[in-house]
Amino acid sequence: MGRAPDLTTQQRRLTALLGVLVLAAFTVAGLLKVEIDTSTASFLPSGDPAQEALEAKADDFGGDPVIVVLETKEERSLFNDPDALVRLVGLEGELAALPDVAAVYGPGTVLNQTAGAAQDMLAQISGRRDGYRQEVMATARAKGVAEDKVKALGEAAVQRFDERYGALMVQGLPAGLPTLKNPRFVQTVLFDEETLDARPQWRYLVPSPNSAAVLVRPRANLDADGTARLVDGVRKAVDGADLDLTRTTVTGAPAIAAGLADRGRSELPVLGAIAIGAVGLIFLLVGWTRRRWSRLRPTAAALVGTATTLACFGWAGQSVSLGVVAFLPILLGIGSDFPLYLSRGKWDRAVLVTAVAAMLGFGSLVLSPLPFVKELGVALAVGVGLTVAAALVIRWFLGPVAPPATASPARRAAAPSGAVRATAGVVLVVSATFGWIAMSGLDVEAQPDELAAGLPELEDAQHAEDLLGSSGEVSIVVRADDVTAPEVLAWSQQAQTRIVTELGDRVHPVLSVADLLGFLGDDPTPEQVAAAIEVMPRYLTSSVLRSDRSEGLVVLAVEFDDVAGLGDLLGELRTAIGAAPDGTEVDVVGLPVSAVRGLDLVDDGRLLINLAGIGLAGLAILIGLRSRDDALRAVLTVVVSTGWVALLAAATTGALNPLTIALGSLVTATGCEFSVMLRRGSELRTVATAALAGTTGYLVLALSELAVLRDFGLLLAGGVVCSFVAAMVVDRIILPAPREVPVVVPSLEDLEDTAPSVTLVKEVVS
Repeated sequence: MGRAPDLTTQQRRLTALLGVLVLAAFTVAGLLKVEIDTSTASFLPSGDPAQEALEAKADDFGGDPVIVVLETKEERSLFNDPDALVRLVGLEGELAALPDVAAVYGPGTVLNQTAGAAQDMLAQISGRRDGYRQEVMATARAKGVAEDKVKALGEAAVQRFDERYGALMVQGLPAGLPTLKNPRFVQTVLFDEETLDARPQWRYLVPSPNSAAVLVRPRANLDADGTARLVDGVRKAVDGADLDLTRTTVTGAPAIAAGLADRGRSELPVLGAIAIGAVGLIFLLVGWTRRRWSRLRPTAAALVGTATTLACFGWAGQSVSLGVVAFLPILLGIGSDFPLYLSRGKWDRAVLVTAVAAMLGFGSLVLSPLPFVKELGVALAVGVGLTVAAALVIRWFLGPVAPPATASPARRAAAPSGAVRATAGVVLVVSATFGWIAMSGLDVEAQPDELAAGLPELEDAQHAEDLLGSSGEVSIVVRADDVTAPEVLAWSQQAQTRIVTELGDRVHPVLSVADLLGFLGDDPTPEQVAAAIEVMPRYLTSSVLRSDRSEGLVVLAVEFDDVAGLGDLLGELRTAIGAAPDGTEVDVVGLPVSAVRGLDLVDDGRLLINLAGIGLAGLAILIGLRSRDDALRAVLTVVVSTGWVALLAAATTGALNPLTIALGSLVTATGCEFSVMLRRGSELRTVATAALAGTTGYLVLALSELAVLRDFGLLLAGGVVCSFVAAMVVDRIILPAPREVPVVVPSLEDLEDTAPSVTLVKEVVS
């Protein structure tokens, strides 16, 4: 019979089982709380004035719209058929009733609201016209004016009145009764009678004779789940509309964000499972330890660390952005390196110090202005720490693993000659220098279509852009005590005219306060403006004017497919706006504005992020291992491998993206690890196994359908290989450690020949 386990062993097993159950419950509950956030805010600089201005504008007027494009076979069929127009109005009303909708702006509702307002306004104008004449005549009679002159004064008053409001009456009355059932009224409001094209103020809603556009603005600060629900609701409403359409397109920034979230949710488990299988298979087949199932310890520890990290985000109520899709394969690959070393129990201090260095390298990504890059850095740093903790617990419970049966003591070859070392040193310095120079000159790829390439939603966005002539929205926010004051209104109209004249090939006006009040003429009085706003439907005025009239918008459409070029355009736009009247503040806000600002910040901070990661990691090794030699080797390895990866990027993609711009920080983890472990005597096979696992983790990202993650995975997989090669060159050629000289124990016979007293020697030896 086998001996029963002692009490200490039983207690340890019971404690371990209880700990596993608690950790499993904590992890599962936390994972259920995790939410993926792919809203545009995660790709824009947080805390920056441009982003804060965009959020403030969204609070007042709603966020970037979901754009619905409706296409028909017959020209203007939605507007020539009264029944079709009524159904279009019904669709827009259904969209407006969806949860989290701030406003809906479409041609059907514009016509419906305009018809009602026209009826009210025409009635008021007609009544006011007669009342004004009677008031003038009564005043004249009271002053004793002759009757013939009284009538003349009355006619003069009517003439003055008609000069102000006649244009509106001419627009409304000749078209017949202002109602949706009257095609003549519809055509007069929307289309130019000579060209049959949509009038300029409605061109964004009627971009072509065969199409109509509806803008659905969500409420401000809508989260990812709310955005997805809104986009789904819009799609269902459009699909259920009883309209004779050849094609419907639902696009816009919220639709693309929802598509990214869906892709992230679908890819997260798939890429994670592939990474677990691939990395686990590597450790299983390499044979780094004798017992087959013990070879899976590194993968198990990395899996625990990864899942626990995500659970921490869930418990903290912190949604995770697109970077979490990259986080899983990276941590399962690179994070498993540290449990691999720790399972031996031979290099604990070195492993723990390099783990801290890796955490600092990844953690330096928090210096990025973009939230999704910051979040990736935090997740990787926390994940490495939790993975190391899991590895230590597993070793405490199961004990260290045995080396493979074929393992042999690590011996170093003779140090290379001075010529070889000098040649290798020159090659490393020159190549690294060229690499860093190339990295500083590489463009930062921030094109929306490139970052989200692979999404079917991008095809819809491109189709809508072809029809609308633009894909982004910029607003000129005007703030004053009263933005409808004559001088502010006149300046706003002049600025808009300058923009169209100077930038009309790249900027298209959508709507403004001046557009809505254009029927009042060039020089309306405050009373006339107030009267017009009072009778104008709130549906129209609220889209560009706050209720207290302290803020107004000039909404412009721009092409949003070249962020770098857009920066130049925004500069020209600000110049065209010109100086505002005293007491008036002007700001240019919008998703494109924040994107341009984010690109500038990322580009300006690229050197800081890279140097910070390398410097902090080197400092950790210097303090933790108390070895300037180890720190020097690690920093040199990272600097060289970063330069090599930059050359690789220049030769392949020719650009960096917001993730790969921090090459130095990302390569720091593997560069420091390989350098220190080779220096501290780890078997070459063990370090090579770790390099293979890290490379595999990055390569898994190449299976993503999103181009930004594919490029990131492929480039950084090359980074792991470069780190390993650089560490080998530095350790074995550039800065080789002193050669190990075998210790020869002399035999007794040798001692007898040389010692003066054989007896004494024998006694000492025995």
